[in-house]
Amino acid sequence: MLNGLFRLMNNTEMDLQKIGGLWGHLYWLSTLAQHGSFTAAAARLGVSKAAMSQRIAELERATRVALVQRTTRSVRLTEAGQRLVDETRAAFEQIQSSLERVRDRAERPSGLIRLTAPVALARQQLVPVIAQFLREHSEVRVEMDLSDRLSALTTEGFDLAIRHTERAPDTHVAWTLCSTQSVLVATRSYLRRKGLPRKPADLHAHNCLHYPRSQESPAWTFERAGPGKDRQRITVPVSGTFAANNSEALREAALSGAGIALMPDFSAQLALQQGKLVRVLPTWRPVGAFADTIYAIRPYSPHVPRAVVALVQALRQGLAGGFKT
Repeated sequence: MLNGLFRLMNNTEMDLQKIGGLWGHLYWLSTLAQHGSFTAAAARLGVSKAAMSQRIAELERATRVALVQRTTRSVRLTEAGQRLVDETRAAFEQIQSSLERVRDRAERPSGLIRLTAPVALARQQLVPVIAQFLREHSEVRVEMDLSDRLSALTTEGFDLAIRHTERAPDTHVAWTLCSTQSVLVATRSYLRRKGLPRKPADLHAHNCLHYPRSQESPAWTFERAGPGKDRQRITVPVSGTFAANNSEALREAALSGAGIALMPDFSAQLALQQGKLVRVLPTWRPVGAFADTIYAIRPYSPHVPRAVVALVQALRQGLAGGFKT
């Protein structure tokens, strides 16, 4: 990246110390190239227009090459000036990134984190972890958007998204927070009234509370280990009097004794631990209804704010081991 500077400097007596003293001048030149006028560049740097002009003149004397073409209305770089800006741009970007990393190591996590997360997962599992995180990091603020839609992180200004999905997008940076699974649940009172299913096909006779996925008739798929390494898989059509695109709503309907519900374990966890719900068909594993992994996702950038890294670490620790039921 210094090759362009050395080629432009024909003064063989100029040593590295003098060249190093011109880094500030080079940065001002790059700012001028970005803003296109001495007035705008000076305002961006917080200096006077005269100081800006003087620095560029000093750099031109040092290089013995005209770097800027001035007119009464505009300023543009010469070929040599543009080449100098282009060949030193990567250096300034690296310096900026290094300064940010050093600053992050020295400083405590601070600032605003804008976070988007699914409604049920956030309310039941994420908020307690984040509340503890904020008690430990008083200079961090979290603004959470609870939504089951998939937000566009970059265009909507989110720093981080929590996603319950089979696969994180390749265009983003992703951290695995934990694994999750789907569970089939009901109250004991409902099962006493309607009977205990022994196999997936028995669900035909039950009121099945489901998450609507499309206009098609709902169907649930199950797997279980078979002889040797074989796995049995069966898909059964189901029907019921209640459907909701929120697992908390399905849980509450199941708790009322309305039927058998299929939901993620993080929504059923507390009710199962308290004995208010019980597992149905525990030897069969529901598949395909909900994803098996929860990720923290952010747009790619060379530098990740310390507060975001700290929050992801807290979520990984808080959700470690998944949701035992």
